[in-house]
Amino acid sequence: MRILLAEDDPLLGDGLRAGLRQLGFQVDWVRDGLAAEREARAQSYAAAVLDLGLPKLDGMEVLAAWRRAGLTLPVLVLTARDALSERIRGLDAGADDYVIKPVDLHELAARLRALVRRAHGQAQECLVAQDLQLDPAARSVRQAGVEVALSTREFDLLQALMLNADRVLSREQLEQQLYSWGSEVESNAVEVHVHHLRRKLGAGLIQTVRGVGYLLTAKAAP
Repeated sequence: MRILLAEDDPLLGDGLRAGLRQLGFQVDWVRDGLAAEREARAQSYAAAVLDLGLPKLDGMEVLAAWRRAGLTLPVLVLTARDALSERIRGLDAGADDYVIKPVDLHELAARLRALVRRAHGQAQECLVAQDLQLDPAARSVRQAGVEVALSTREFDLLQALMLNADRVLSREQLEQQLYSWGSEVESNAVEVHVHHLRRKLGAGLIQTVRGVGYLLTAKAAP
């Protein structure tokens, strides 16, 4: 799950990036509002963590620009601005959650997972498709009740497909969900991960839509 982090404090930003990575997120960290506004338009993110006191462009202006541009990515505002009027203003401007610093890292991760679930119309904590159950918090997968060991990339790819069940995702869309900045991406990386998932979970689970991408259906074909 790829997250955009906009935070100008170097110590806090580095700590959040490292901590969220340990909890299974791919994190791109920007340090000013102009970079945040630009990157959200250029890349595909599952959610954004947005500080309001950013240099070059205030976080509230960044949020307003995203919403004016029609960007629907879930946005969690993480700020020291704790006045009630600021919280109301942030939520009315299009924030999906508003959290006051400091925040426990595990709570932040749980809030991000909840935002992403809701953005994809998922009400339950665990994702379910066919005979699979994926727990994003525990980073575990069960098939017909039996736990299946997956690598980090395999888990992330399966999560992306299950969040978008019944929707075809292109290789480029999947790459953007799997890899943050600085990651070396082999040209056939997605195909290799799909091959491994089919070997572990069944050849018919992930369908190839020729010339378009990959599809995982919520219900097994009759």
